[in-house]
Amino acid sequence: MSLANKRVLVVAHGHPDLNKGGAEMAAYNMFNEFRRQDVDAFFLARTDQKPHGGAAFSSRNSDREILFHTTMDDWFLFSNIKTRHMWQEFRDLLMLIKPDVVHLHHYFLLGIEMMQEIRTSLPKCKIVLTLHEYLGICHQKGLMVKPSGKLCYKASPRDCHGCFPDKQPGDFFLREQYIKRIFSVVDQFVSPSAFLKQRYVDWGLDFNRIEVIENGQLPTDKLKRDDSPLSKVRLAFFGQINPYKGIDVLLHAVKSLPKKVQYQLSVEIHGANFELQSGQYQKSTHKLLDQLTHVVKMCGAYEAREMPKLLSRVDWVVVPSKWWENSPMVIQEAFTQKVPLIVSDIGGMAEKVLDGINGIHFGAGNAMDLARVIESVVANRALQNEYSANIRPPMSIEECINQHADLYL
Repeated sequence: MSLANKRVLVVAHGHPDLNKGGAEMAAYNMFNEFRRQDVDAFFLARTDQKPHGGAAFSSRNSDREILFHTTMDDWFLFSNIKTRHMWQEFRDLLMLIKPDVVHLHHYFLLGIEMMQEIRTSLPKCKIVLTLHEYLGICHQKGLMVKPSGKLCYKASPRDCHGCFPDKQPGDFFLREQYIKRIFSVVDQFVSPSAFLKQRYVDWGLDFNRIEVIENGQLPTDKLKRDDSPLSKVRLAFFGQINPYKGIDVLLHAVKSLPKKVQYQLSVEIHGANFELQSGQYQKSTHKLLDQLTHVVKMCGAYEAREMPKLLSRVDWVVVPSKWWENSPMVIQEAFTQKVPLIVSDIGGMAEKVLDGINGIHFGAGNAMDLARVIESVVANRALQNEYSANIRPPMSIEECINQHADLYL
């Protein structure tokens, strides 16, 4: 459906030039596809960089890419308290651009009141919000994981108080009501996975207000893979590095393998923000890495444009996350290059990767089960080609935009 007469403002909580998360990339890819299709689109991204002269906004790359220099002061309600004087400048920006559609890919770090400001300033504007995780439901960084590490299946004020004793059940009740009140101004929600949609429906959002649309992928060339029969089985992890992404599960799994299997493996870990994690997490991870230098290589951060080349050197991508996930972009990126995956058997990972068809599931957080799977793909190398042949191309960014267009009208 044509967006020829629509002006669209895409909003993200970070610019991919400055923040490497999947939600930021999903938002930016949409903006760039809009521009490729000659849609009148702007991109607004929050940044914590200090602006020149104290201005609320600056530009990056072009005058259509705008940085919003703001902070989030209340991490419980996602509210901007100390910087509310900046909202007038945000209103001025809205009135200057006058978008017909504002598509938010987050409210985290921006301030959840942003949605109310849009509705107040532009009553006829269509507001679309993509839900990338469970922040509205869960105060634990939107992970729905208890302090013990156990998965949380449903939030309630009393259970949330159990995770955060410094907050009373009444605090969580009021938090939920406040977030739902702000959400009431949203015309349409988008969820990249059916799993995440159901979590929000269970929480109380209307089933019919949430459309499931996968994050679209940019067109890339399929690079030739090294299929030498004498090469090692090559596994790789891609993504943010933090305690919930399961790097420790992967390392413990590799460590538990017999030496003869280890020497038939090559494991690469590609990811950012390891240096931002707690000292204890870094220490325990380095200890495992030091014991596996003959197998595992820590490769550091990577750029999105490098993914095709990196994936061309990989037999399997491992996604060992210990939280539900939603729709890890690396799954779609791997499918684009026809690389099968080994993933935790929960959440969006289990939804996107079909066990025994285009990848393999293992018990989430279970290093021994992951070791079993790794040993099986080393012993039976034909599985890689078999599962690779079953991979279907993921949704393109063009198709993604087309599906969103119906929501904008």
